[in-house]
Amino acid sequence: MAVDRVPVLKRCRSLGLDPICLGIDKKSNRELKRANRKLSEYGLQLREKQKAKFIYGVLEKPFRNYYAKASKMEGMVGSNLMILLERRLDNVVFRMGFGRTRRETRQIVDHKHILVNGRCVNIPSYLVKAGDVIEVKEKCKSSQRYKDVLEVTAGRMVPAWLDVDQENLRGTVKELPTRDEIDVPVNEMLIVELYSK
Repeated sequence: MAVDRVPVLKRCRSLGLDPICLGIDKKSNRELKRANRKLSEYGLQLREKQKAKFIYGVLEKPFRNYYAKASKMEGMVGSNLMILLERRLDNVVFRMGFGRTRRETRQIVDHKHILVNGRCVNIPSYLVKAGDVIEVKEKCKSSQRYKDVLEVTAGRMVPAWLDVDQENLRGTVKELPTRDEIDVPVNEMLIVELYSK
């Protein structure tokens, strides 16, 4: 399985991202050397695509598949793409506050700690639906890992489309998110322009 092993702060600096949107509290003191260089139109579009891929932890081929799926759905392609990425199981677990970062929640899902509607799901790219109940396995709930995670994520805002019971490490997808409810700093129209060339 291919894995992106680029250092997170270095990648955030090159993409102009704030590490907080990834759930990381660190800041880089270094400055980007090419900060004053003007980007071309293609460069801006490519950067937005790389931002979205990096934030959600998706590689190129799956990202292209999401775009193809979004273009077949009704409505605006860019909004559909962001909604599909937001519906990924590893992202939903991150939004519920059961992990500090999306990378950590991806590992939690991989290690079979998550139940969806009472069934074990270990596929991070699994797309959740409205009404799905997502919870941490009973035998994992008492582990020190989740106590530490809940201390860190206690102040994090849970989106309106999710209903979370943090005491029991359980949550429900009330409805599918709309583009307005997704607070990711990505201009999806530039991604659509890039792929529609």
